Amino acid sequence: MKFLSPTHAGSIGQFLRRCDLRLTVILAALVLLFAAQAVAQSEATIVGTVTDPSGAAVANASITITNLDTGLSRTMNTTGDGQYVVPDLRIGRYTVRAAAAGFKTTEQQNITLQVGDRARVDLKLAVGSAQEQVTVEAAAIAVQADSGEISSVISGQQLTQLSTNGRSMYSLISLTPGASSGQGDFQIPTPVGGDANVSFNGMRESHNLYLLDGSESSDRGGAGGSDVMPSMDAIAEFRQMTSNYSAEYGLSSAATMTAVIKGGTKQFHASAWEFLRNDAFDAKNYFTGKTPLKFHTFGFNVGGPVDFWAKEHKTFFFYNMEWRRLIQGQTLKQTVPDTAWYGGALPASIPITVPTAANISPAVLFRNCPGGPAYGAANGIIQGSPFPGNTIPTCMIDKNSTALLQAGIFPANNGLSSGQPAFLGGNNVPTSVKEEIVRIDHQFSSKFSVFGHYLREQIAQNFGTSMWSGDNVPTASNTFGNPSYSYVVHTTYVINPTLLNEVAFNENGNQINILPSHLIQRPSNFTSNRIFGGPNNDNRIPEIHLAGFNNTDYTNASWPWNNKAVDYQVRDDLSWTKGAHQLKIGGSWALYKKVQDLFGNTQGSFTFNNNFTGNDFADFLLGAASGYNELAVQDSGKWNNVSWAAYVQDNWRVNNRLTLN
Repeated sequence: MKFLSPTHAGSIGQFLRRCDLRLTVILAALVLLFAAQAVAQSEATIVGTVTDPSGAAVANASITITNLDTGLSRTMNTTGDGQYVVPDLRIGRYTVRAAAAGFKTTEQQNITLQVGDRARVDLKLAVGSAQEQVTVEAAAIAVQADSGEISSVISGQQLTQLSTNGRSMYSLISLTPGASSGQGDFQIPTPVGGDANVSFNGMRESHNLYLLDGSESSDRGGAGGSDVMPSMDAIAEFRQMTSNYSAEYGLSSAATMTAVIKGGTKQFHASAWEFLRNDAFDAKNYFTGKTPLKFHTFGFNVGGPVDFWAKEHKTFFFYNMEWRRLIQGQTLKQTVPDTAWYGGALPASIPITVPTAANISPAVLFRNCPGGPAYGAANGIIQGSPFPGNTIPTCMIDKNSTALLQAGIFPANNGLSSGQPAFLGGNNVPTSVKEEIVRIDHQFSSKFSVFGHYLREQIAQNFGTSMWSGDNVPTASNTFGNPSYSYVVHTTYVINPTLLNEVAFNENGNQINILPSHLIQRPSNFTSNRIFGGPNNDNRIPEIHLAGFNNTDYTNASWPWNNKAVDYQVRDDLSWTKGAHQLKIGGSWALYKKVQDLFGNTQGSFTFNNNFTGNDFADFLLGAASGYNELAVQDSGKWNNVSWAAYVQDNWRVNNRLTLN
């Protein structure tokens, strides 16, 4: 990975200064969006108590919090109990300064805030002139005593350097106590097509919640995953809150995963990267050879100040672009009918019996043979007895079965599995992701600030067998298109030194388009009648399930299939310091809209399971299905879910050894 220092990034800075107009337009758009619609929880909070040398509280002391990365400050005053709380701070490095009449100014340096932190910085003032200053270079490590929250944080540096198998955000969620992972070994780096199968403290996966810059990014209709999969190199920090978190995070009953997008600082920084995996680096498996794998993740980001304010950097930007290219070999070892059986001759090791008259009448069984039922008597084919020579006569093979075999519903066998004919191999299934992220932070004044992000992903994923179905042979497959997005506008306003308000709006969503690949349409000589007259998209052939000896499934599922989900959220959070009480009061409104095709097979589905001949494929050749089902109509459902929420949280500092939440 290559990094550019501030000195070497000078040319980038000159280019960005020429682009001030574009950035101004983007910022104006974010502000207008807020003004028109004005969801996010605080990124981090600093709390503390200011005391004099005797330990008595110092009321109305001025507290100045300065972000060392941006140079921006915020000022609050202590209450009559000497308490102060400063919420909604960006993660990063800070200095806290306390000043009061008759005391020396005291400054605590090198305070690091992580996402979701509630850090305590208590300051003791010494008697003296305000022109004198006491500086504390580093704070002592203290036990978290202001919150009962159980959580863990993965820093930005750890995120970029962790050897996750697939560079997926889902690889991070299992790295905490209380997590029980049901994930596979390799993580495909996509949100919906990825594997988020992790439960916390015995709760279901669908009860997890994902937040990005404080806004919900969960796919509520997708069983507990995230709508978006932000680049690991764009995430500043990632926190998993598993138990006892505060009321403002009350939307889930399991774990809450909250990530923060990186922001710009007062110096320009840029980086570029490529992560590579390739089967050329792998050893060969003695039995199966190499499984194809080519995985490239590459991109760049740049961030810094915007200079169209003359003397002060008040606007900061961050831009991240990443591409993910994956070609993953699908290895199948699936039993299939031997192509030598297609003519009706099965080996003696697989004896087949003529169906009994009780199961299939002679008129039906011999319907295509010359002479009808008399054909059986003339050729020694006795119902309930073995087929002569263990072979089904050509005239008894159903024409529809022949038409489907000629259309190629089953792959040719090329090996053995447990002594049975099998297809060994598969096909390479490519996945392509293109993702862009923009974050802008702006401080209008010491009281009013705003930030926003916009994230968009273009995802094209391929599956070698039909996904979400029982298909186990590569003659039916599909593509999985999933454009996803997330944007947030978050404002903070300091009403007075003890009262702060946050208002935010966010929208996130995805659109899924599943299209069949290698589609087999009904051949012209296929005459099976459907029960219903509704539409059958793309004139698909029926599904064929060999559910006995061969256990082979040709399944095209419900594809083509479409799904669209959009989540709109508005939230207001008020932080109020009153004496020893640090109150937070908030409410939110969310509208989740979903439009989805119903699952079901209008093309029909046949099942063959050894019932008539003792072999599922021989049943198939005779056209003797044990079951058939068909959906009457491929309908589409529309769901609108409105969620209201409200909370009150009181963090009461009873004394310097006890805080009640």
